[in-house]
Amino acid sequence: MAEAVSAGQPVQAHPTGPGAVLALIRGGRAATRAQLMAATGLSRSTMANRLEALTEAGYLEASGAADSTGGRPAGSFRLRRDAGVLLVADIGGSHVHTALADMACDVLVSHRRDLDVAEGPEVVLGQVAADFRRLLKEAGEPAGRVRGIGVGVPGPVESGTGRVVSPPIMTGWDGYTVPDFFRETYDCPVLADKDTNLMALGEHRVNWPDVRHLLFVKAGTGIGSGLVLGGRLHHGSQGAAGDIGHIPAPGLDETSPDAPLCRCGNSGCLEAVTGGWALVRDLTAAGHEVATTDDVVRLVRSGNGDAVRLLRHAGRQLGQGVADAVSLLNPSILVVGGGLAHAQEHLIAGIREVTYRRSLPLATRDLRVVLSPLATRAGVTGAAHMVADALFDPAAVDSRLR
Repeated sequence: MAEAVSAGQPVQAHPTGPGAVLALIRGGRAATRAQLMAATGLSRSTMANRLEALTEAGYLEASGAADSTGGRPAGSFRLRRDAGVLLVADIGGSHVHTALADMACDVLVSHRRDLDVAEGPEVVLGQVAADFRRLLKEAGEPAGRVRGIGVGVPGPVESGTGRVVSPPIMTGWDGYTVPDFFRETYDCPVLADKDTNLMALGEHRVNWPDVRHLLFVKAGTGIGSGLVLGGRLHHGSQGAAGDIGHIPAPGLDETSPDAPLCRCGNSGCLEAVTGGWALVRDLTAAGHEVATTDDVVRLVRSGNGDAVRLLRHAGRQLGQGVADAVSLLNPSILVVGGGLAHAQEHLIAGIREVTYRRSLPLATRDLRVVLSPLATRAGVTGAAHMVADALFDPAAVDSRLR
């Protein structure tokens, strides 16, 4: 099993090399020798060499007999799940969710705790590191078996470096390169990305792998989105794509003294009206004792009129921003997640209503708007897939097996 992603000059993957064969098996497109030969055009002997090399390197294992049309059963191959483990973390505005996953990205053990991201990188990542040690101990896994680490954070992350850039809510994190914190402890690749990107990736891989265009919207303490376009996670040129929370809220004049101030420093942002922290602000002003997004959700579930009214309004406001994104991007699936999304149907009903009414008819003709099936597991699941994609990148596999 690869211990690190290749560095230096990029290596071009061979279209029928070992990496390409592994990608076919990992993606579920082929499993038997016959299927792999048909997909690649390779001869039986060449394919046998590819499979032997991948098996000896710890990437694959035989999985017994597959369905056969007659004659000798065709042996099939699958990814070797137990070739190592992945450590992943989803850091939100007010929580940290850590998990240990196998090489097929299935979560083995996990832990979730409350923690304010504004405590700063040393405190927050120090707690993540402590939780990683706890997970390894719980699973009986030594640190030497960790093949990769993935971390999601609730702010803009420079694509390819893991450096946080001018985050609105992450006090003390600006310019901090997240992977550096773990590299002295673990001898493996360490990757970081924006949390909503990882949530979008997790939902896409687990629930809609055949959908080409997916929009994930996180409605939690903050508001953000992740994009899968053309079947691939879309970062934009620097990694800032999907920052829907800081577009202007509909119907608000940002120059007005009545426009609410956003945590990013601007006035009248969508998040300043619809984010969990904004609802806490408004409910506190109305005389309710709330401090977190979870408190807002509990108040909504209890049937409190002020909380229900504010959340429905937030859903309609957020729906207008989402409608613009739907008209622009034309996704097949709109997945709504985050802490506020599961406060009964109040939020998503408003999003559905306005999105279908305001978006272009062709853009919504086949659009499905759904709650996140992975819920709180979306971020850690996506982080595991981010790391596995790097470890199993065809060019990296080819380079290692040369």
